[in-house]
Amino acid sequence: MNATVDWLRTTTPGLLVLCGLAIAVLLFAIIKVKLEPFIALLLTGLGLALAAGLPVSKIVGTAIKSGDSLLETGFGSILGHIAVIIGLGTVLGAILERSGGADVLTGKLLSIFGERGAPIAMGLLGLIFGIPVFFDIGIFVLAPLIYVAAKRGGRSLVLYAMPMLAGLSMTHAFLPPHPGPVALGGLLEVSLGWLILMGFVCGIPGFIAAGIVWGTYIGKRVQVEVPAEFLIRPEHAESAKAEGPGTATDPGATRTETKAPHVATIGAIIAIPLVLILGATFGTQLLDKDSQLLQVLTFFGTPAVALLIAVLVAFYVLGVRRGSSVQELSTLTAESLKPVGMLLLVVGAGAFFGKVISATGIGTALADTMSAAGLPVIVLAYIISCGLRIAQGSATVAIVTTGGIVAPLVAGHGYSQMSIALIAMSIAAGSIILSHVNDGGFWIISKYFNLTVKQTLQTWTVLETVLSVVSFAVAAILFAIVS
Repeated sequence: MNATVDWLRTTTPGLLVLCGLAIAVLLFAIIKVKLEPFIALLLTGLGLALAAGLPVSKIVGTAIKSGDSLLETGFGSILGHIAVIIGLGTVLGAILERSGGADVLTGKLLSIFGERGAPIAMGLLGLIFGIPVFFDIGIFVLAPLIYVAAKRGGRSLVLYAMPMLAGLSMTHAFLPPHPGPVALGGLLEVSLGWLILMGFVCGIPGFIAAGIVWGTYIGKRVQVEVPAEFLIRPEHAESAKAEGPGTATDPGATRTETKAPHVATIGAIIAIPLVLILGATFGTQLLDKDSQLLQVLTFFGTPAVALLIAVLVAFYVLGVRRGSSVQELSTLTAESLKPVGMLLLVVGAGAFFGKVISATGIGTALADTMSAAGLPVIVLAYIISCGLRIAQGSATVAIVTTGGIVAPLVAGHGYSQMSIALIAMSIAAGSIILSHVNDGGFWIISKYFNLTVKQTLQTWTVLETVLSVVSFAVAAILFAIVS
């Protein structure tokens, strides 16, 4: 018995077996037992730490001091990095949505592309509006506009929905301030500026292949009508939105009695944090480290500061200047932040699980095995992320768990920030592959776009897989060139 325990704790094969068992237990707890991922990750992390023989004082600290424990540093290190960013990003998305920004963007894009180019317009709508808005919220807000566009165009709802969904999915998986990319920034210690750059570079080809090419192809072959109950009068849209389909608003209509914001205003507000963060990233590369300009760019390009500026601008331009009181904006902020709590706990628990994996030496064991097999780290990261996504359905769980496993393989190997960002993109790409019945998003899309399970598999599941594979291929090619 002791020999078996020693083998598990001290040898490369044994540590890999421990890691495999821990992941199997995690998946069983989430899929079969239906435990919340936060609880499942926490229990599995603690169990793995004990099984690997880590001292209790290292796992949870002592009765007097616990600040250096894996439990607190695992949660604290990642939450300190992402909590403010995700919170501010959520508030920014809420004020943009409440102001009618989606309606304005839709109307403008449709006027540019016309009825024949409406699917492309819907794709760009998802891509632009998806930057500050969470994936499921984006569906709730944009679905009514898709209904109207499909009804006017007289073609299948799928033709209009798939490009928009590709845009939302791409931004959700690859771009800050969404939880997955932000968490990877903390886990892999890569700047959000590089994640934004590589997110666009890797994600845009995937978006075109999945949303425009595949969306157009399948939209002509899967015919889905817009049910009459999905189309209701604009004035009822807000009250109906919480109940699901049946919330269509005309892109030309506004959500309030005030004049709709100009499309340039919406675009500028969305661009503020991206420009500021990228300014700091490029400044670090181009300017002397003692430059006063670099200090300014670094301060304003810090993600939390950049998002705070965007939120304050949005509060004034889309709120106060249009008649909203500070009290109303405070209420909107509080409402928008309610769903964020569990998300942060899941990310924190995933980071703790990753810390345990690092502390047990499993990361080193994986690195040795990968090196012996000749498998590049970017491929390993993609495979692990794909496996976790397919098995348990949650993209966030797949990202934070894979990030924790891969982080020790990246640390100390001299990879550039660009190379690490590409590894992060491979993890993000794997986290969205093959959405099926264990993914909550699968059922939201089925419900909101009047699809049967078979039709959802034919359309959405394939779309996610195309987006994943193409984006990973771009990341892998670039990684081979720059590493």
